[in-house]
Formats: sequence, structure tokens, C-alpha cells
Amino acid sequence: MKKAFLFPGQGAQVVGMGKDIYEKYEEARKIYDKASEILGIDIKKLCFEGPEEELNKTENTQIAILVTSLAILEVLKSKGIEAEIACGLSLGEYCALIYSGIISFEDGISLIKKRGYYMGNLIPDEEYSMAAVIGLDSGKIEEICKELKDFGKFIVPANYNCSTQTVVSGVKEAVEEAMEKLKEAGAKRVIPLKTSGPFHTEKLIEAKKAYEKELENITFNIEKSNVKVIKNLDGTYYNSDDNIKEILAKHIISSVRFDRAIKLMQEEGVEEYIEIGPGRTLTGFVRKDNKEAKTYNINSLESLEKYLEEENV
Repeated sequence: MKKAFLFPGQGAQVVGMGKDIYEKYEEARKIYDKASEILGIDIKKLCFEGPEEELNKTENTQIAILVTSLAILEVLKSKGIEAEIACGLSLGEYCALIYSGIISFEDGISLIKKRGYYMGNLIPDEEYSMAAVIGLDSGKIEEICKELKDFGKFIVPANYNCSTQTVVSGVKEAVEEAMEKLKEAGAKRVIPLKTSGPFHTEKLIEAKKAYEKELENITFNIEKSNVKVIKNLDGTYYNSDDNIKEILAKHIISSVRFDRAIKLMQEEGVEEYIEIGPGRTLTGFVRKDNKEAKTYNINSLESLEKYLEEENV
């Protein structure tokens, strides 16, 4: 059965994530401890104890989710569970890149700490918000965002999650106005999100510039990888001709095309989708566009052991 590993992005965090798996599995403990050593901070304390306000800071959230996802992944790998395809949502793409071997564990950990810091701090001093738009064609959403933007109100589609859900991002006033217009245009629901930064928009251009300098010193090993990794940028696979440094920098200011990733995995004949890390959002997106998909969420000791039992390992 063809498998794909899916890795969550920012917003999936919850205090206590990974604790029960850490306590049972040595493989998970090694990941948390190794990451803490690289970063000089106690990642497990942040994940297991919070406080929530600290965990929700972008500079902490990204690294905490990354390490938790990688710790669970390490347990699966130790049991012989592998996937031919991997992808993630925003920061989750780094889990996929580390899993594939395109980026080393050490480099991935260091990069995400810097990425989270820049994305959380190098932004214009305005009030921002994001909202998920459900049940409205993305073309109509783009049209409404453009109308507002033409009037100097900054808002753009940031995440194309699946065919029935798109996330818009911008200054708070513009998002609030857009929410009303989107409902009038026929959206089934428009839900404000707890993530408040202008992520995946041009407002993060300074973060992109700073991050480019971090990427200069990184070595990528795409030729050695046997895993196909899907890019958020356009929903295609990474290949040996890609300028990965340019892609990862551009990723910060570009829309996430998870909808295209779902379509590609379906075309590739993926039958089993395994979301690894906190939350259960990505498999929800997959099921919206692929009713036949067999999905799993591995985000706790109970869900991990249930999956392992089903796989007879």
C-alpha cells in the first residue's frame, strides 16, 4: 500500500504534545534531547509544560512542532514504517525534507529556529489576522482580496488548503471587512484563526531577506534522497534542478498550495495518508478532496500504538 507522510504547520501546537510518547520511547527521547543540545534550550519543557503564551510565540511554536513531529517519526522509523512521499504545511515541509535526507537533522533544527524568529519578529508594526474561508471557490476569494487590496487594504490568500478551504491573511481591518464580503459571496463559513501573523505574504519580505543569509551555509542532498517531497510553493516534487535555497526563502512570502499536493498524491495512487505530529488538520483536508483516502493521525501514545497494532509491528 502506497503511503504518504504529512506533517502539520503552525497552529497545531498544544501544551503537553509528545509527552506520553517521550515517556515511553527512547527513540523519541533522543530526538528531544538532541534538538535541545543543538539549540541550547529545553524543547521538551516548552512542549510538555508551556506555558501556552510562550508556546504560541512563532519563534517557539515552529521549533516545538518540528521536534514533536520528528520524535514521533523516529518511533515509526524504528518500527520499519516508511513512506514513498512526504509533504507538510508550511513549517511541516521541513519535517518532510529532514525525513527525506535532503536536509540534515542538525541543519533543519537550526533553520526552523531562525525561521520562526524572523517570521515572528521581522514584520511591519501593524495588527494582523487570518481567517479560513470554507465552501467558496478560490477564484472568488482571490477576486475579493484583490478588490480590497486595490483600495489599499492589505489582504491576500495565504493557504490553499483544499478545494473547499482557503485561508486569507492581512491587516486586521481588511480581514474583518473581507469576512463579511466572503459570506455575502456565498462562503459557508468564515472562521478567524488563532494565528495572527501575516504569514505567506509579502509583509514578510524582511524575514525572507534575513532567512536567505541563513540558507547560504546549508548543504542540500537531493540526489541522495529516495523519498519524493512535495513543495508548498507549487505542489510539485523537489527535483535535482531546483534552487532549494531560493524556494525555501520564497516560501516565507508565497501562498501554500497544499490543495495541489493533495491532487498530486491522489494522482500518484497514494492509498494511506499518515499525519505525524500535533493536530489532525491535514488528513481532514485530504478527506475533503479524496473521499476514498485511508487516513491516520499519530499525535499521541494511544494513536501511535493503535496504528502500530493495525500495521502488525
